[in-house]
Amino acid sequence: MEIRVKCGCGEEECSEWTIVELQGVVETQSSFQGSVQNLEIGRLCHSDSSQYTFTVGYHELTGSKVTLKKPLLVLKKLQKCKDVSSEKETELEVVGIIRSKILFKTRPKPLFSGTTTYAASAM
Repeated sequence: MEIRVKCGCGEEECSEWTIVELQGVVETQSSFQGSVQNLEIGRLCHSDSSQYTFTVGYHELTGSKVTLKKPLLVLKKLQKCKDVSSEKETELEVVGIIRSKILFKTRPKPLFSGTTTYAASAM
């Protein structure tokens, strides 16, 4: 079986993707019932010093951008019917290329918000 891989964007114009690698498990609330499409799980921020901050709820992770040893392709599977026969021909279309990942390898820091209590001053 032959599977063709095609790239319509050209070598220099392929969209660049990045992997976000987390240690541990990201759990959703039971109200989502398995559907995680378009689910916003946190906020990713980039500082000038190539550090990344990922805030999920009341937790903050700090990470850095790492270049992959070998780039990865993001592919989309296309099934096309041949003219006369009922056989389907499979093609893979290149959607993007992944050359780096943002790695969060430390434990999250808890974020405290709201009121701060101060000890009573001199009575």
